[in-house]
Amino acid sequence: MRELFGTDGVRGTANTHPMTADMALRIGAAVGRYFRRDAGGVHRVVIGKDTRLSGYMFENALTAGLTSTGMNVLLLGPVPTPAVGLMTRSMRADLGVMISASHNPAEDNGIKFFGPDGFKLSDQAEAEIEHLIHAGVEPAQAARIGRAKRIDDARFRYGERVKSSLPRDLRLDGLKVVVDCANGAAYRAAPDILWELGADVIPVGVAPDGYNINRDCGSTQPRAAAETVVAHGADVGICLDGDADRVIMIDETGTVADGDQLMALLATRWAAEDRLAGGALVATVMSNLGLERHLQTQGLRLERTGVGDRYVVERMREGGFNLGGEQSGHIVMSDYATTGDGLMAGLHFLSEMVRSGRPSSVLARQFAPVPQLLKNVRYGQGQQPLEWPGVQQAIADAETALIGKGRLLIRRSGTEPLIRVMAECEDAALLERTVDSVVDAVSVAVSA
Repeated sequence: MRELFGTDGVRGTANTHPMTADMALRIGAAVGRYFRRDAGGVHRVVIGKDTRLSGYMFENALTAGLTSTGMNVLLLGPVPTPAVGLMTRSMRADLGVMISASHNPAEDNGIKFFGPDGFKLSDQAEAEIEHLIHAGVEPAQAARIGRAKRIDDARFRYGERVKSSLPRDLRLDGLKVVVDCANGAAYRAAPDILWELGADVIPVGVAPDGYNINRDCGSTQPRAAAETVVAHGADVGICLDGDADRVIMIDETGTVADGDQLMALLATRWAAEDRLAGGALVATVMSNLGLERHLQTQGLRLERTGVGDRYVVERMREGGFNLGGEQSGHIVMSDYATTGDGLMAGLHFLSEMVRSGRPSSVLARQFAPVPQLLKNVRYGQGQQPLEWPGVQQAIADAETALIGKGRLLIRRSGTEPLIRVMAECEDAALLERTVDSVVDAVSVAVSA
């Protein structure tokens, strides 16, 4: 049973269990032992991070734990999460580590792991590593302690890989692009790559100070970028999150388009070019019903998974699909990357603007979404509000009310102590009533 690992690695408030320097050292030692199962040979791990102040602490603690088991550590510095997946494979590493809490506020942090193939670890692998964390590991002999080395050109290597996913003759000349880097991991890479492709770049959220990652900027708070698009008469806006594995697009009117719209565009285009593997898009249960209906009109399928880009990727690999993602903006194009890449997905949107000659406002509105309402209820440590009889009855009543009219989804967040209550329904009054009835019941259970 996993206690430390959520849907995307280990995450929490810095200097609070489990995100302490001591635990990071133990995690480093455990994962080092897990991937260094034989005594001989050279074993290496790449470590990237975003711009949180606590990243320094966790980088050093993980390095200590990993080298203590004989792993050689290659430090990439601030790079997007997809760069870690890329570099793990290209540098023939046994393991990749990304220190980031993604879209969470600066006081949080997290640790994500990639296997030697560049893909995130399975639930089973994480469970085995967690067992080693609790059991403890024997350190390597003094002569076998690992070394650490800084890699200075990681973001340049990543940039070349991102650009190589586009047509060789593609240029963005004449496009005015706002890019919001959320004061996070892509604060240098994203503007540079857009500029190299010929765009007129207007950067937002490119002054990290260790505390301002995702603060009033980025994919979860795109208002500043939307206002910048309108104020500068830009053609399009690209909003990334703190570790740049998510993207939200903004059209020339300042209207926000989520990951569902971007996936619909890519799926339709790839299908027309006969390169959408399996004739299907993989997305989570959170994706809008309107996306599913849109794909059906194109003769395509929507394969749904549990929430988390890791589960999307697992289904893609199982079924041989090459496009998937999440409504939140994780877009996975497995022909080019092993995980969600916000910048790469944004560039493919820009590529379609150039190819088609159509404005972003047309491309970003592929379908009319079914009204969707999501509300969160925060709960305390050790609480199990979904097990309360009153909550279970409220959920049953809401599901009954939505039969034939919509759907209800209740789940625990895998990254925060939140109960997420989401429903879809064409009837706005019924939609709000059913969501509020469950939210009220959960709130009562939490406050009891």
